[in-house]
Formats: sequence, structure tokens, C-alpha cells
Amino acid sequence: MNYQEYEERCESIKEKNNEYINLFQSELIQQGLSVKTINKHIDNVDFYLNDFLIWSEPKTMAEGCFEIREFLGYFFIRKCMWSTPASIRSNASSLKKFYKCMLSYGHIEKEQYEGLCETIKDNLDGWIADCKQYNDISQPSPFDYF
Repeated sequence: MNYQEYEERCESIKEKNNEYINLFQSELIQQGLSVKTINKHIDNVDFYLNDFLIWSEPKTMAEGCFEIREFLGYFFIRKCMWSTPASIRSNASSLKKFYKCMLSYGHIEKEQYEGLCETIKDNLDGWIADCKQYNDISQPSPFDYF
């Protein structure tokens, strides 16, 4: 894929992602969440979909179900200066809510959602520990092997 094709693919994916985000936002509003909470969920999901998933090779929202480990377990900790254990939990929560919404509208399969949830459940404690260690300058990085 050349650069122009990459840019066109990214723009196409972002347009579709914005439709998904608007749908998700409507669901959060209907749930009666506060504006602050809604905005946090939207910010988390938007960053995942429109930054991380198109970062090197453009991936769709549905493909994002399989990228959560790479995002929360590596990219977010190493590349996002604002990563903390709390922000990892927040992102995990937002992404689970978002993909549950996508499942309810038939935009992903049940197996995709269950796999995402299982990955988060099985790895969240480890990601939080890695984040704590990475952010502690007195500790060796958990990613020194990279």
C-alpha cells in the first residue's frame, strides 16, 4: 500500500469510526451518565480507534477486538505519557462498554466481544503492574527485552 492509499484507508476508517462513536455516545447519554464520564469514555475510545488502530497498518473497529493486548499491555504504557494504573483501568472499562454497544447493534460478533473481555480479565492485573514498574524510575523497565 502506498502512502496515498494508506491515507485514503485511514480517512475511510475514521469516518466509519466516528459513526460508531456517535452511536456509543448516544447509548451513554441514554444510560444517564454524567457529561464528564461520557467524555472520558469517548476520549478513550476515540484514541483507540482513530490513533492506535490506524497507527502503523490501518485496522477497522472490528479488528480492534484482537488488538487490546498490544494496546493496553504495551503501546499505552510505553507511548502515552499519561499512562497510569488508573488510566489503564479507565481505558479497559471504556473499551469493554464500547464493544458491548457494538455487539448490541450487530457490528461485531459475540465471540469477538467475549474474546476482548477475556483478554482484559486475564491480563489487566499484569498490565497495571507493568505500568507501575515502567513509571517507577527506580525499577528496571518491564519492556527491557524489546
